[in-house]
Amino acid sequence: MVPIACQARNVSVAYRADPVLRSVNVTVPVGSVMGIIGPNGSGKSTLIKAMLGLVKPLTGTSEFFGQPLDQVRHRVGYMPQSASVDWDFPTTVIDLVTMGTYGELGWIRRPGKAERARAMAAMEQTGIPELAYRQIGELSGGQRQRAFLARTLVQAPDLFFLDEPFQGIDAKSQQAMIDVLRDLVAQEKTCVIVHHHLATVRDYCDHVTLLNGHVVASGPADQAFTKENIRIAYEAREGAEAFLETAA
Repeated sequence: MVPIACQARNVSVAYRADPVLRSVNVTVPVGSVMGIIGPNGSGKSTLIKAMLGLVKPLTGTSEFFGQPLDQVRHRVGYMPQSASVDWDFPTTVIDLVTMGTYGELGWIRRPGKAERARAMAAMEQTGIPELAYRQIGELSGGQRQRAFLARTLVQAPDLFFLDEPFQGIDAKSQQAMIDVLRDLVAQEKTCVIVHHHLATVRDYCDHVTLLNGHVVASGPADQAFTKENIRIAYEAREGAEAFLETAA
């Protein structure tokens, strides 16, 4: 039996009186890349935030490696959307990446040489070591995403949640991040990514969860990411129909 990295069970979320997710069940095997796919407003980011305790669900629970998040928080990393960061804040890239070590240091200890060395190694992994002392406000969209990914890598988790990691980035940054994902999977790490570009789902993800407020399908990509399920999830929206017309 394949071990399970995380599970959401019967997760429902509403913002005020508006339901966003209804009784969502998702199982993510260890060593997989699970793509959370669906139209705008379908609850993709809300799902991972609910699983991570950043949004309080109305119903349901989530487990990570068979335990509550509080018991294994050090094994779980989260890369939010880059829009959630104040990129005008006066700090350097290496300082941003080093923030990934704060969770293990606690409130008293300050990062030292060892933590900055880990930050540099993470930036090497994402291909941006030359940006270490650049102000974060000077970065391009792709560089920002790679810096954000490096901040997550420096935590050395076993399970990564990445919210729209490929949104608005250049081809070079995209390839660098894909290479990192493949390296992580080769190390039996697990990635859950919110993704919106249908044409690249099969290139990046071996498992897929199609959402539209509820789970339309979830499982291995060849079983879940079918034309019929895509049509149901996207409700015949123009972008999805264009993809389906060109898909084999």
